[in-house]
Formats: sequence, structure tokens, C-alpha cells
Amino acid sequence: MQLELKSVSLVYDPDVQNPKKAVDDISLTLRKGEFAGLIGHTGSGKSTLVQIMNGLLKPTEGTVLLDGQDVHEKGFPLRNLRRQVGLVFQYPEYQLFEETVLKDVCFGPKNLGLPKEEQEERAKKALSRVGLDARYYDASPFELSGGEKRRAAIAGVLAMEPDILILDEPTAGLDPQGRNDLLAEIRKLNEEEGTGIVLVSHSMEDVAAYASRLLVMNHARLVYDDTPRHVFEHYKELEAMGLSAPQVVYVMHALEARGLDVRTDVLTIEEAKREILRALGRK
Repeated sequence: MQLELKSVSLVYDPDVQNPKKAVDDISLTLRKGEFAGLIGHTGSGKSTLVQIMNGLLKPTEGTVLLDGQDVHEKGFPLRNLRRQVGLVFQYPEYQLFEETVLKDVCFGPKNLGLPKEEQEERAKKALSRVGLDARYYDASPFELSGGEKRRAAIAGVLAMEPDILILDEPTAGLDPQGRNDLLAEIRKLNEEEGTGIVLVSHSMEDVAAYASRLLVMNHARLVYDDTPRHVFEHYKELEAMGLSAPQVVYVMHALEARGLDVRTDVLTIEEAKREILRALGRK
């Protein structure tokens, strides 16, 4: 499965004088099995871009292709796009509404016209994938903890069995343990199920630790599309955009400035630890 954006732009108010583009001439390709991070300062166009990917917004210029087909061509079933490219908005738990968790997660498969047995089968599988077992099926979604609500809401999208799952700030508002648990489940989806992930995040540490590809938005344009290691080498350019690099990058540059022969392209604490010990001649 392949989702391709070709020279995509979107203007919210095209009829006003000097209209401002929310997304400006972006081309990229996403494939099942990838894990991409998407970063950018507030107002850079991230949320608009992911809604274009999911078909919720139609670009004013350019083309969105799903396996080579124009998704906005007359007759194309947009339901297919939204089934294959799932989008989890920030604070998705605010969209929970059914009387039980199982019914809520069944909502998506029900809208696909699937028989009840298959709806429940998909819902139970999705709940299992986010770490919620049978004890939660008959519980009210409103009685769950914040982290459990977030998982249940994500399960509602997973029950549609998307090839690519877009998550807009999925850890916002969670405590550290809930955040770590959720990111671990997202990684498992990618590694064990082959689900493509697009993780929209303000945490440089998270995208450095989990993503193998990093997309950077600035003033509606895609300015970087590379590995996190290569992107964060441009930390000064990122700072000029109102972004930063993982804290460990700054530590390694400071050590190098003090004369320690270390690599400065490390991204995690574990990598930094090994590199510092190597530079000090210790195992």
C-alpha cells in the first residue's frame, strides 16, 4: 500500500487578497511498514497535512494518490482511503461516546458495513493490540483512566485495520508511565503488525527514539525528509524554526567542544553512554 502526495498545496481562504497557504507544494510518499515522525512549530501546517493524507481536506492544488489512484477523482470511494489511512486526533478520548468500550470500538467496523460478529472480532483484536483485555469490554469508557481512554480511542481506529496509522500528539496530557506504555504499543504495531506509523509530536526525544524517518514542516513547507540522525545534525537550523534537537545532541556537542573525541550524531541516552565510555577508553 502506498500513499503519495504530489505538489500538494492548500489555501483555506482562496478568495481573500494575498491568501496564505496552510500547506505549500509538498510532495512525499508513505508506505505500509514505515515509521515516520512529523515535527514542526505550532502553525507550521502539520495538522492540515495529516488531514490531507486522510482525505478529510482536499488540496487546492496537487494530487493525492492511493496505490496510484487519485483519491479526489470522481467516483473514488473516499471510505477506502479513510479505512487504509487511519487518523487519530489529539485527545481522541473526547470522541468516546458509547455506553461500553466494546461498542465504542465497534463503531468504525459497523460503519464499514461489516456483520456484527466481525465487528466484535476486530474490536477485540484492536483492544488487545493496545493492551486492554476482556475486563474492559463492558466497562463504560468514561470510567477509564486517562491513558486507558486514549488506548480505547486508538483501538477504535485500529479496528478499521488501516495500513497506515497517523497519530497527532498521541501522548499529550499523559503521565510518564502512560506515555511510555503507549509509545511501546505503537512501536509494537509497527514492528509486529507491519502498520505504517506517522507520529506527529513536539517531543524530539520521542521521534528520535522511535521513528526511522523524520519529516519537518516550517511555514507550510516540508523542509526536511530524512533519517532523524541526519535531520538533527541541522540542530541550529531547527532552532531557527522554533524547534530543537534531543537534549543528548547538545550534551555531545558540549563534550566535543571541551576536547572529548565523541560523535555528535547520537540520539539516545544509551547511545551517548556507549560513545562517552568509548571516548574515555572504557568498556
